Amino acid sequence: MRLTSLDVFRGITIAGMILVNMMGVADDVYPLLAHADWNGCTPTDLVFPFFLFIVGVAMSFSLSKYTEANKPTSAVYWRILRRAAILFALGLLLNGFWNKGVWTFDLSSIRIMGVLQRISLTYLLASLIVLNLPRKGQWILAAALLIGYWLTMMYIPVPDYGAGILTRTGNFAAYIDRQIIPKMHLYAGDGFKNLGDPEGFFSTIPAIVNVLTGYFTGQWIRTQYVQSRISIGLVLFGIGCLIIGWAWGWTFPINKKLWTSSYVVFTSGWALLLLAACYELIEVRLIRRWSKAFEMIGLNAIALFVASVLLIKILVKTHIGSGENAPSTYNWIYQNLFASWAGALNGSLLFALITVLFWFAMGILMYRQRWFIKV
Repeated sequence: MRLTSLDVFRGITIAGMILVNMMGVADDVYPLLAHADWNGCTPTDLVFPFFLFIVGVAMSFSLSKYTEANKPTSAVYWRILRRAAILFALGLLLNGFWNKGVWTFDLSSIRIMGVLQRISLTYLLASLIVLNLPRKGQWILAAALLIGYWLTMMYIPVPDYGAGILTRTGNFAAYIDRQIIPKMHLYAGDGFKNLGDPEGFFSTIPAIVNVLTGYFTGQWIRTQYVQSRISIGLVLFGIGCLIIGWAWGWTFPINKKLWTSSYVVFTSGWALLLLAACYELIEVRLIRRWSKAFEMIGLNAIALFVASVLLIKILVKTHIGSGENAPSTYNWIYQNLFASWAGALNGSLLFALITVLFWFAMGILMYRQRWFIKV
């Protein structure tokens, strides 16, 4: 069984990822298209957890044949490990690309973690959980991960900082990352100064639950007949997650960079609502014409994401002209083709939207040529 609405959801998410990454280069960005500086959640902060949720839903279909009576073989585990390793390696490729030259990687300071690395680890660990624990055990472990992360972050003291210090460098997750990862391999931007990482190892623990939430959702959908009752159920669960996440945020703030437990529950709520909308329109009402382009790019999601990040790095690292003041290719295009007539905010938005449309065209071309790049 293939869930078309899931492919469309994935396509919407990848389009959002490309838009967010392109907007992240600009100095002038509409607030809703920028990440929350620290606590809080903007629409931009929903994109990454949506993709983890989608990974979980897809996993419920790909691993559905493995049961107590049909246990996975070692070959299955090797395939999962191979897929996770490829994703992690692609993340390192993106981190190291164009440090001091096009193909020169500075291994002494390359950032270890990142978006694809988090997807890799959460996919691997969630797969091991669903293949080795009964359903009740999966739910208990998911709750334990969220509650355990909350208690750890709030009540275990960090040397030189204390307990419950949720700053970029004083939180417990950053402290653990500094013990595991050499400082020069941590994230250097956004005030972290190689003392923490918004996609670090320790904060990956609650992100596993985003994948498990998707898995639980997919398991439920997979066992039901196609009907509006499923959409209604997704909406009700989604609203419940939003309320719980919001309420939890009063004691453990909703924060993407710390990937707090409240953030996991809150973003899972929004993911359920968007999946409900896609499911109702596409699977139940068979209204599909609007969604075909999203479905096409959703089938090559990782390939398009990697290519789009590489293109952004090329635009930022190359220059038009010579000399110290030569503008980057990105700034030259932005200033001359967009900001000069549309203004700073509208110019950055239009540049990002044109980039998204370009990758839509690439995704449609790949689909029509039957080029499906799987990891």
